[in-house]
Amino acid sequence: MSQIPAPGTEAPRPLSAQDAPPSLWRHRSFRLYLVGEATSVAGSSVSSVALPVLAVVDLHASTSQVGLLALLGQLPNLLVALHAGALADRYRKRRLMIAGDVVCCLSLVTVPIAAYFNVLSLGWLMAVAVIQSTASVVHDAASISYLPHLVDRSLLQRGNSRIGALFSVSATAGANLGAMLTGALGAARAVTADTFSYVISAWCIWRIRTPEPAPQPQTGSLSADIPEGIRYVFGDTTLRTLTLTNSTTSFALAIMNTLWALYLLRDLAFSALALGVVMGGAALGSCVGALLAPRWSKRVGPGPMMLVALALTPLMQLPLLMAGPGRPWQVIIAIALSVQLCCAGAAGTTQRTIRQMVAKGRLQGRMQAVSSWLTGGSRPLAAALATGLGTWLGVRATLGVGALLLIVPFLVLWFSPLRTLSTVPSVTANAPVAAEGTA
Repeated sequence: MSQIPAPGTEAPRPLSAQDAPPSLWRHRSFRLYLVGEATSVAGSSVSSVALPVLAVVDLHASTSQVGLLALLGQLPNLLVALHAGALADRYRKRRLMIAGDVVCCLSLVTVPIAAYFNVLSLGWLMAVAVIQSTASVVHDAASISYLPHLVDRSLLQRGNSRIGALFSVSATAGANLGAMLTGALGAARAVTADTFSYVISAWCIWRIRTPEPAPQPQTGSLSADIPEGIRYVFGDTTLRTLTLTNSTTSFALAIMNTLWALYLLRDLAFSALALGVVMGGAALGSCVGALLAPRWSKRVGPGPMMLVALALTPLMQLPLLMAGPGRPWQVIIAIALSVQLCCAGAAGTTQRTIRQMVAKGRLQGRMQAVSSWLTGGSRPLAAALATGLGTWLGVRATLGVGALLLIVPFLVLWFSPLRTLSTVPSVTANAPVAAEGTA
């Protein structure tokens, strides 16, 4: 069946029944995209370790100041995500990605410089957190909506699978590198690794040569584009269901993650080494889930596969709630968390592919931004709720509340037509400019 390209795009070479899908590894632009984004993820993980240490150890921040620093880093998801999506639909996505990397680099590089001259303060660190997080939101909105323009639609699911797997490994490797650099060089100097990661990311994106279609002209102001994107997402059954599934999952997990480390370290007497081993195994589970998502989706259908993943997620919290101190429970919790993140990796890559395939080309950025706004924007509220519930009910009971809330995304998908979805949609309103897989 022929495909009608969106205005301003050039349709890729049609794939005949005898054609094998082009290879992602022979797709130069995708390789550059993947390396750049993965490097940026690893660098951000370095900063996620170094900046709190810098605040607590070097700048003697109080508990409330550390909480404020974390809150300021999350606020742009709530305040800027929708605007970033509208920008991604109005302007060239590659330019926004590079601009975001440059702003992140320039803001972060001031941290080691200020520390060297003994002028670094908590206020300075908080300002950097806001600027970097805002630029990252703009970069991410453009990056996620850029992928459907970059690769042939036959490769989109496998592309998301490899992205999810590599990002899991990069985040873990970056956190471990951050811990080592912080210990060896000091927290301020460790941040320098993140600045270099943004340089590499910007260079990789700049090197992409696949033509990007010109953005379709948008009528009206930027503030008018935002409601259009929200109406579009919630007016489409598929996009609405997947967006609500993502946001409710994120809210429940944010409640648990707020107190999770405290619970393991204090109540279950985990050592720092045991906590690190558990986190490493969890990252491996996420990587496996992302890599196997296309195969599982093809075998049982994306709808049933996501449904099983969402059903297993709350069940995997039971060992955490029932556990006590001791090595056997540590092993059980590690296995449960690995299974949970394997489910998250499989469901996450699949739902992202479906949303990219069904969304109109001119609304890709805003579609992704609505999801980011609801998922990222709900985390500060979830953290505040978890803190209040933890004080009132206790840590274990609050984790139980989070586990119960993880049933909600399962019910959202169960009562939607997507639960029986047998194949990933093959028709997209946004054709890529060119297929490089045969290059």
